[in-house]
Amino acid sequence: MLAASSANTVLVELGAVLLVLAVLGRLAARVGLPSIPLYLIAGLILGDGGLEMIVASEEFIRVAADLGVVLLLLLLGLEYTPNELTAGMRSHWQSGLVDLVANFVPGALLGLAIGWDLVPALLLGGVTYVSSSGIVAKLLGDLDRIANRETAVVLSILVFEDIVMAVLLPILGVLVVGSGWVDGSVSVSIALVVLVVVLAVSVRFGPHVSRAIDTNSGELLLLTVLGLTFLVAGLADKARVSAAVGAFLIGVMLSGQIAERGRELLTPIRDVFGGLFFLFFGLQIDPGKVRSVLLPIVVLVVVTTATKMATGWWAAARAGIAVKGRRRTAASLVPRGEFSIIIAGLGAAAGLEPELAAITAGYVLVMAVLGSILMRYAASLPLGTLPVRRTDPAVSRPR
Repeated sequence: MLAASSANTVLVELGAVLLVLAVLGRLAARVGLPSIPLYLIAGLILGDGGLEMIVASEEFIRVAADLGVVLLLLLLGLEYTPNELTAGMRSHWQSGLVDLVANFVPGALLGLAIGWDLVPALLLGGVTYVSSSGIVAKLLGDLDRIANRETAVVLSILVFEDIVMAVLLPILGVLVVGSGWVDGSVSVSIALVVLVVVLAVSVRFGPHVSRAIDTNSGELLLLTVLGLTFLVAGLADKARVSAAVGAFLIGVMLSGQIAERGRELLTPIRDVFGGLFFLFFGLQIDPGKVRSVLLPIVVLVVVTTATKMATGWWAAARAGIAVKGRRRTAASLVPRGEFSIIIAGLGAAAGLEPELAAITAGYVLVMAVLGSILMRYAASLPLGTLPVRRTDPAVSRPR
């Protein structure tokens, strides 16, 4: 009887949670904003320090959140082919490096300035560095800008960031665990070797893998892709490469019709589990702690909005994009989202700096909303002109 009662409670809580996410998703679509900030707010309200309405189903939501991370990165990987990843690196690596330095350093320096140790400060640098590919891609589609010339520049920088994160996540994971220098160096070396090997296999054998798992049955394709993804993600996590990175590389490996059908089949599942991921992150944060770190949040928002927009402007100018296109490029890099939460989650899971999660939650909330607004009204931004040095780089586009 007790087990049945507990199961009933879990079902009631889960049903209520999913309905709340559905309402918030509809509200976000109605006002033209991404749903991520509203999901985070729901977690803050329902979790510790809030109404504390989720108790029995919290363990299930935690597991669902882990699956959400894997699915978010799998779908992101399906947007690119290995050749597009390498072409993006060749075309815009200078812009990517400027983006890395200009936006990683402010977060890391602020962490050190407020008295944090090096590892949580580096995590905060990762939080401020990486733009939200999911939010940016969705808004580019909603605003009908996919075919714009500057979009190739935006996507190439996002590709560069994704590759950097594929390398950075395992390194941060080793640092968070607190391995010694010798053990840590070995673990990082193994992780990087695995990444290079998997990417090389993707380039060489990706089409063969796609043909091998192709099937007319949506059910069998879904089972195969999910099974392969979860298996590789789990093995990657054991090798300290990060389950998220393993899922991203599987997405990159799949191409052609498999990638298109995979996106169609997996997108609704990703949205459900991704929503639970953002909700779960919010559940772990006391809203009072967010209020206590408002000053660092405001500083990061002001500084990294400026650095991201400057990076986008400069990158678009290098590619010979006109002023309006440079404004759109500058605005398109501002939103932060899923990767920032994933990075902060590493620190939260290891018990590092409780303020890290609170700062990240508030920061992502503001940057996701602010970035969305800036993207919509980019044409009217009061940005001046800079000299344009024309180049003719090869550009990458999503499939």
